[in-house]
Amino acid sequence: MFLALPALAQENNTLTDTEKAAGWQLLFNGTNFDGWHNFRREGVAPGWQVKDGQLVCVNPQQAGDIISSHQFDWFELELDYNISDGGNSGVMFHVVETGPAMWFTGPECQLLDNVNGHDGPTKEGRQLAGWLYGLYKPPVDPATGKILDATKPAGEWNHLRLLMTPQKSEHDINGVKYFEYVLHSEDFNARVAKSKFGSMPAFCKADVGSIGLQGDHGSIAFRNIKIRVIKP
Repeated sequence: MFLALPALAQENNTLTDTEKAAGWQLLFNGTNFDGWHNFRREGVAPGWQVKDGQLVCVNPQQAGDIISSHQFDWFELELDYNISDGGNSGVMFHVVETGPAMWFTGPECQLLDNVNGHDGPTKEGRQLAGWLYGLYKPPVDPATGKILDATKPAGEWNHLRLLMTPQKSEHDINGVKYFEYVLHSEDFNARVAKSKFGSMPAFCKADVGSIGLQGDHGSIAFRNIKIRVIKP
């Protein structure tokens, strides 16, 4: 009698044949900074390092925000992130290198240590991991009576999925769906107008732009960054 061996875990920063056939592509190869550069600068600042197959912000004072060299319109993005105690970061999309900072054009999916992390005083209040910054947040979890939070503690790996299509956008953390919205819908535009982004004429106007990783607020590591382009 032969016992079936357990399936081997997929190596980090790789794609299976099935993923390749489905159109997935890696944005980080686990070895170097190919395909990335600092926002409105050439190269990558020394505060970012590639360590043990991870893209790591080791020194926020010398890192700054980095963006993908390739631009995307509609996509499905997945990545793993491991944030430090008290850390604060974010993933932005449709970033265009015209404004003084990424968030002048690109909406942000907040990444935060939800226990000890703080994002500074804002008119929108404290923004937690997985939220679309200042615009959308998950509903109240009936099991806890608090806003849904599927994150693991600082120092552990979390999985983020972002879906962006003209018909629907979705944020998932660790396989748990947080919410849906439609870019440029009446509801979306009304929320933007009421937020701090309402005074930024270029905010979320481009439907083609880079993926951005925030590196100026705290230490964070990324791996398994992959994207699948979606045809409308």
